[in-house]
Amino acid sequence: GGAWGVTSAFSLWGSELVGALGGHPEHWTWWQRPGNAEMLAGPVLADKTSLTDIGIMIGAAVAASLGGTWALHRGIPWRTAVAAVLGGVLMGVGARLAGGCNIGAYLAGIASGSLSGWLWGAFALAGTWVGLKLRPLFGLGNPKPGDGVC
Repeated sequence: GGAWGVTSAFSLWGSELVGALGGHPEHWTWWQRPGNAEMLAGPVLADKTSLTDIGIMIGAAVAASLGGTWALHRGIPWRTAVAAVLGGVLMGVGARLAGGCNIGAYLAGIASGSLSGWLWGAFALAGTWVGLKLRPLFGLGNPKPGDGVC
């Protein structure tokens, strides 16, 4: 067993892509650690976190379809697209540096009585504050107290 995780699959998928493009991620320090080398050498669908992530995406697509809210958005403003890509990359890097995302590092850390979970939460709040200050630079408004959904 172990804590529920999400982000390690993205490291695996990105490294598999680098390998397919001729790179050698197997030489990176991360993939030299015990357990990680086996994950990189095996098929992606043998990785439990990859299966979990794929299941989350399929489940979200099915739920959106059944709820009538599935939509492909076209004509997204370039500043919004840049903000989404930049935010995603920064969250991914942060998740790797922090040892996990809000599930594996934050919730599992707090549940196991670790100080690291509480530190993760404090820095997540600080990062949220910074993110809210940066949103207007990308043409995005900030949520207001009366908004039902951010």
